[in-house]
This record gives sequence, C-alpha cells and structure tokens, in this order.
Amino acid sequence: MVADALVYHPTVAHYLRYVATTVGRDKLLRTLQYFSRFYAWYLLRTNSPQASIAPFDAIKKQFGLSRKLMRVGKNVEHFKAAAALADNKNMDPVLKTCAVGRQLGYAGYLTFDMITYFDSAGIRPSPSAKRLQKEAYRAWFAGLFFSAVSSVYTLYQLREKERAIDRKEGEGVVESKKLQRERAAVNIQLVSDLCDLTVPSAALGLVNFDDGFVGLAGTVSSLIGVWSQWKKTA
Repeated sequence: MVADALVYHPTVAHYLRYVATTVGRDKLLRTLQYFSRFYAWYLLRTNSPQASIAPFDAIKKQFGLSRKLMRVGKNVEHFKAAAALADNKNMDPVLKTCAVGRQLGYAGYLTFDMITYFDSAGIRPSPSAKRLQKEAYRAWFAGLFFSAVSSVYTLYQLREKERAIDRKEGEGVVESKKLQRERAAVNIQLVSDLCDLTVPSAALGLVNFDDGFVGLAGTVSSLIGVWSQWKKTA
C-alpha cells in the first residue's frame, strides 16, 4: 500500500531520528527565526503593511525565546568540555588554546543568556538584563572568534601536509583525498562561524549590519547546522 510505503520509507525513519535530537529541533527553529528576521526587514523596506510584517516579527521573537529556554543548562556541557581540553597533553598548542577559548566563550554566552531568560519571557523583568545580554554577546563573539582562528590554522596545516604528499604513489593519492575531505569540512565550519559572527558583532555595535544582512547570514549558518545534524543522524 502507498501508506505503508510512506510510513516505512527510510527518509521518514531518518526524519524521526533527526527531530528526536534537541540540536536538530534547535537548528530548524533557528533557520525559521533568522529567515523571519530577514523577511520582516525585507517587508519593512518594501513598505509592506504592518499586518504582513507582524507574523514574521512574532516568529522571530517567539522562536528566539523558545530556543533560549532550550539552551538553559547547556553551559555546563561547555565548561566540562573546556576542562577536558585543558587537560589534553597531546593537542597542538594553538588548536588547544583555540578549543579551550571556544568552549569557554560558548559557556559564558550560555550562562549570561540563561540569566536573562526570565526578563526576556516577561516573568521577572530585570534592570541589568540588557547589560547581561551584552556580556552574553561578548562571550559568544569570543567563542566564535577562537573557532574561526582554529579553522584558519587548520587549513594552513592541511595545506602544508598536502604539499608534502607524493601523489605519484597510491598511498599519496588516498591521503590527498582524505585531506581534501577534511579541508571541505573545515571550510564549511569557517563559513558557519563567519556568518554567526555577524550576530554578536551587530548587537555589540562593532559593525553596522542591518537586520536583513544578519538575518541572511544567520539563515545560512542555520542551514549548515541543519545539514550537519542531518548527516549525523543518517
């Protein structure tokens, strides 16, 4: 039967595995949140009526609040990861510094972000919420910066390794293809980090990006996250 073919299709099973993960659901919500941010800006710039803009403004705010709640408590995971990385004696010093900095940055961001949840939800307004949210953005910026530096350094290392490979030998060809796959993965991560950097940079006033640019950049990094998590749950 057609219904059975659909219900038992491998794609349906894959989808269920995907949405069963918190990360998978978060990336979908994030994609809709940032696309709505872009589209609300676009409608405003094209002089569309407020009734057309309001639904996308609501999606941007409500999905952002939902994601903030889903992140509560996740800071502990990053503090633990930072401690484990700091104890690692076998890592490249530059990569180790960047990895620890990245995890501490994310941990700080999630900690400050968690503290501001009650104010954002209107449960308990706080006069210090704006200041704490700025601190959250600073920590997120730091984490993303360390991640981007790590990617650039890794690309440099991969390039040096490729130069040393003898492609005339069979093993050299295999190793070259392996390095190409690694480089592609690092490039994707770098693009994602650079897109995400637009969010805290704009929020802190470091750059003058409008909501349209930030929304598009956030949508791109979110789609990369969706694709990455989809591959992990295959």
